Amino acid sequence: MKALQYREIGAAPVVVDVPTPEPGPGEVLLEVTAAGVCHSDIAVMSWSAEELPFELPLTLGHEGAGTVAALGDGVHGLEIGDSVAVYGPWGCGRCIKCSAGEENYCLRAGELQIQPPGLGAPGAIAEYLIVDDARHLVPLGDLDPVRTVSLTDAGLTPYHAIKRSLPKLPPGSTAVVIGTGGLGHVGIQMLRALTSARVIALDVNEEKLDFARQVGAHEAVLSDEKAAHRVTELTGGIGAQAVFDFVGVEPTVATAGACASVDSDVVIIGIGGGNLPVGFGGGTLPAGLGQLAYEVSVRSPYWGSRDELIEVFELAREQAIDVHVETYSLDDAPRAYERLHDGKINGRAVILPNG
Repeated sequence: MKALQYREIGAAPVVVDVPTPEPGPGEVLLEVTAAGVCHSDIAVMSWSAEELPFELPLTLGHEGAGTVAALGDGVHGLEIGDSVAVYGPWGCGRCIKCSAGEENYCLRAGELQIQPPGLGAPGAIAEYLIVDDARHLVPLGDLDPVRTVSLTDAGLTPYHAIKRSLPKLPPGSTAVVIGTGGLGHVGIQMLRALTSARVIALDVNEEKLDFARQVGAHEAVLSDEKAAHRVTELTGGIGAQAVFDFVGVEPTVATAGACASVDSDVVIIGIGGGNLPVGFGGGTLPAGLGQLAYEVSVRSPYWGSRDELIEVFELAREQAIDVHVETYSLDDAPRAYERLHDGKINGRAVILPNG
């Protein structure tokens, strides 16, 4: 079968032929209908050999959907031909977090060397994918896998981040979204669907800000050294009750802290490596942005739980959220990564391995 693999440190991913896998006991073989392309893959491919936590070659793709092609011994509750999506953050299935469906916070994944598909285990940008356990498959039913597959990360991750901040976002509140790309544009829609908050989007050019307005942002502000001041003006000097940074580099994290009001949430979702100083009386922010407000809670969440993924699919079924997608064949998958790296994709790129 064909698969897109990252094979050498610092090199671009390539399409190769690899053996078609067969499911072992408890495993499920999917014929992949759609696989999402994520900016975190770009980050992984920028790491040095010392930083990379898994071996190469690696088949990419941690957002996957497909039809059940074969069942290993002992698998129950699935039928050949079922349309399913893959819950990506695999865990041990037995610790207290996994028992609650929070495999994204599995307490033993590192010890047992359990890795997500496309982030250590073979991923979904291939004609076929092995899923280690049927519990990691969520039925799609009438949902279109091409338009839904990205919700397994680009929907689940912002949903998990936003859901924990809902108490901070009553009517009359403000939420700021920094970065309106693959995750951020879904986050804007979720904030509009789940809250009455005013949503202010920040990004680096007018094209991206126009896109943010199209998906529901009330206001769109250029993300530069004046962005926090502009948010303060728009909120009458108060600031935002929740700030969601989908970029996570030092300048955006500093802006996030400067936008935050007293007793607010700052949620750093992007993996750009930025850090926010926290301390009594508020940490001092860089670039002359002042002090962090009193009682600001700073979180750095990871992915989401299985039940939250089901809730995300329900939002999609109700047409409350819609991922903007560009589709590519498997042979064109390297070009999708090039366009993502160059910031030329609005929304999400989706690969159709068998399309």
